[in-house]
Amino acid sequence: MPVCRSSITTMERWIGKIAVVTGASSGIGEAIAKVLVRTGVNVVGFARREERLQVISKELDGSKGSLHPVRGDVRNEADILRAFQYAKDKFGGVDILVNNAGICQHQAITEASTESLRALLEVNVLGAAVCAREAVKSIRQRGTEGHIININSILGLDATIATVPVSLYPASKFALHAMTINLREEIRQNRDNIRMTGIYPGLVKTEILEMSGADPRVYNKLPYVESEDIADAVIYALSAPCNVQVEEIKITPLHDKY
Repeated sequence: MPVCRSSITTMERWIGKIAVVTGASSGIGEAIAKVLVRTGVNVVGFARREERLQVISKELDGSKGSLHPVRGDVRNEADILRAFQYAKDKFGGVDILVNNAGICQHQAITEASTESLRALLEVNVLGAAVCAREAVKSIRQRGTEGHIININSILGLDATIATVPVSLYPASKFALHAMTINLREEIRQNRDNIRMTGIYPGLVKTEILEMSGADPRVYNKLPYVESEDIADAVIYALSAPCNVQVEEIKITPLHDKY
């Protein structure tokens, strides 16, 4: 076990390391990519809107790390493989993965199309699983310390919290929760030097709400946390000593009953 107690509350050992952040063009993913770059991590930002990633990359000019945009969709395995190949060709591989890309749909399961149900599972579960698989492969090949962080939801812990219909969103997040547990156990049995963290935010006002068809009259009345609060949780998990496993972080607004 490497000596790492001196790294408590610091990101020193991650300076110059390589992270893949999915859904990095807005919201939580953008906040995570920015804070990682500013603390010295080189980030491969993976998202469908490459032009937005380019804007963010320019905003980060002069930071300790750098942002490298890669356009792609987590529903497309070829796009995912291309992003990890980019990281290997340019940097030698990956040390950190933040599975952040996700979608939500505000409709009843009984009214949802098969395509919309499939999309939820492909983005929130299958895409995350493929990214995690590729990250573990890369970290094992490099023989270095690694960390995989899955951005989940409190609905991945308790589906009854949802007060309006959100289709298979809770089911997809429960699946991501189970995948995090299963993969952590696989890593433990293989004795890989990889940590696995699940982060479970409450309501965060991001584009995902607007794109899901949510009624702003409902959500504007509710307490919420900011994308930057989730990014801070990522830094907290990464900053823990390398002999410490931060398994879960649940983040909710102050005085929120959940």
